[in-house]
Amino acid sequence: MGRVSQAQAQENRQRVVATASRMFREKGTTVSVADLMKAAGLTHGGFYKQFASKEDLVDEAIAHAFAEQAAHSAMAFEEHTGEHEAGRRTLIEDYLSVWHRDHPAEGCPVSGFAADLGREPEQAARAQQVYVNGVRNRAARLATGDDDGMAQLCTMVGALVLARATRGNPISEELLQAARTALTENTRPEPQRHTD
Repeated sequence: MGRVSQAQAQENRQRVVATASRMFREKGTTVSVADLMKAAGLTHGGFYKQFASKEDLVDEAIAHAFAEQAAHSAMAFEEHTGEHEAGRRTLIEDYLSVWHRDHPAEGCPVSGFAADLGREPEQAARAQQVYVNGVRNRAARLATGDDDGMAQLCTMVGALVLARATRGNPISEELLQAARTALTENTRPEPQRHTD
């Protein structure tokens, strides 16, 4: 069997990173290298030609997930050019949807990697800056007036994690709806009071 060209090696590496990004969000970073490489359609031995360690791959997978989400979010907001509130509401509706609950592999890396990074302090330290930047960027898309969006993001991530944990029970949809309502009804302009 001949050597793999540099271009093919780079394509293989990108495929492994993209596959890892999806699998880690869906199943956690405990996915084995063998399972990951099989899902990417490559041999287990090829992993060590591409990456120094699994931890390096986790770092790249997290960065890839945030870059992918940033591109998707930017496109969604462009649909609402000049209408921050419409873009914000679309983000909330999409984030707190049954589809997002049921498809963590394509979902938000904030919720997708939070538990693993919380359990793995060394990995969290390595990936912290990318993760922190991702959290801040996501919150900024939710910001309104004096609100920096952090509490809104916490509500969304918490509701999504709880909805995933209770999937199959009616409370799962109730959690998503409660968070959507809290985040969209609380930002409506208050009615003006008339003093006659």
